[in-house]
Amino acid sequence: MADIERAPDLAPNVNGDHKGHRVRLRARLLARHGGEALLDHELVEYLLMLAMPRIDTKPIAKALLREFGGLGGLFAADPESLARVSGVGDSGAAAIRIVAAAATRMLRAEVSRRPVLASWQALLDYLRADMAHAAVERVRVLHLNTRNMLIRDELLSEGTIDEAAVHVREVIRRALDLGSASLILVHNHPSGDPAPSRADIDLTRAIVEAGKPLRITVHDHLIIGTQGHVSLRAKGVI
Repeated sequence: MADIERAPDLAPNVNGDHKGHRVRLRARLLARHGGEALLDHELVEYLLMLAMPRIDTKPIAKALLREFGGLGGLFAADPESLARVSGVGDSGAAAIRIVAAAATRMLRAEVSRRPVLASWQALLDYLRADMAHAAVERVRVLHLNTRNMLIRDELLSEGTIDEAAVHVREVIRRALDLGSASLILVHNHPSGDPAPSRADIDLTRAIVEAGKPLRITVHDHLIIGTQGHVSLRAKGVI
């Protein structure tokens, strides 16, 4: 019975040196500003250790960071991609996904709390966390009310690595259904480069024009990439 109740990081088939390493890692994490003291692979190692207590998770953590190019790519990875890394398993993939989901939800809550146009940096932080490292192009529409509060954040389309189908009529119809006063269009570029394409510009202008007679304003079209973001309003497209 004593073995069953033993703390996970002191599992019986982990040798003494490794147990000591885990104890030291935990002590550093729990110290003041401990999160800043740990290297990226140590953060992932400890997270995986909680999910897989009887496995040496350091090499798995390093392999994951190599595979996905860092923490951003790792926490944006889908379960199928995570499973391709040897040793991760369902438990490890679930641990990574729950952290990513919690972080995204926390950032989205910040956006929902205040008028979007008054908390622009919070919006960018949320969108970068959620979209910058996505492997396929995703198009979403943020619907706002007359006070510029977020009333709906919808994934409109998910496409291949370089395109996603968006229909102007569908965007406007959905805005009417929700009673949206204004919209913010968002999509990511999986290449990492947020520079707008001709198609991005044409689509933006078409939605702006379609919304005008119905008094639906398009505040911006944001393009998100690992290399930054581009605002089509700032570019003079809107």
